[in-house]
Amino acid sequence: MSLPILFFAAGLGTRMAPLTNTTPKPLITVAGKPLIDHALDLATQAGTGAKVVNLHYRGDMIRQHLAGQNIAFSDESDTLLETGGGLRHALALLNGNPVMTMNTDAVWNGPNPVTQIMQAWQPEMEALLLLVEKQNVSGHHGKGDFRVDEDGRLHRAPGAIYTGLQIIRTDVLAEIDEMAFSMNVAWDIIAARGGLFGTTYDGQWCDVGQPSSIPVAEAMLDV
Repeated sequence: MSLPILFFAAGLGTRMAPLTNTTPKPLITVAGKPLIDHALDLATQAGTGAKVVNLHYRGDMIRQHLAGQNIAFSDESDTLLETGGGLRHALALLNGNPVMTMNTDAVWNGPNPVTQIMQAWQPEMEALLLLVEKQNVSGHHGKGDFRVDEDGRLHRAPGAIYTGLQIIRTDVLAEIDEMAFSMNVAWDIIAARGGLFGTTYDGQWCDVGQPSSIPVAEAMLDV
């Protein structure tokens, strides 16, 4: 299965200040490589379809960094649309259903997460989120996002943490009136009809959300 994938790279990166005062968060370097390259390399290795990157803050720097690669850009320079609105804005470029989305502010140590989620996808699912158990998490101190039922369905409760990687059928986006909205809005609609599923990542994951997370991520990667 080869799915198109959207990389979320439009955020302001305020928690990563002062590094993001001059550089967009996806270009912050971890273990000698910009964060967005960590994500793109995983997708390339997994054999995904079309790659799309959305842009807002210092988007020209990201365009320049990725110049010459087979990547389309979904421009949100005028209005930041959040994750859900950003996905809907990029649908014409993704040209597929279902699609994957991936955050660009994390690093992984273990099996390829893109391969893992594609292998776990089943036709009866409306959305599949890749989660990670707290003991395998670095750089993230929340209580967790979801509880996973025996049948793989998700319910909001302290538990496993969302890694920022999902597969989703995009039909739900037409049910939402707001222009800018979080993926959480779509997930709640899908969960209410029993279509929200989760699978657990087999390796380690680090949320690189602030400057202090960078050495933590590099230690996890053992570099």
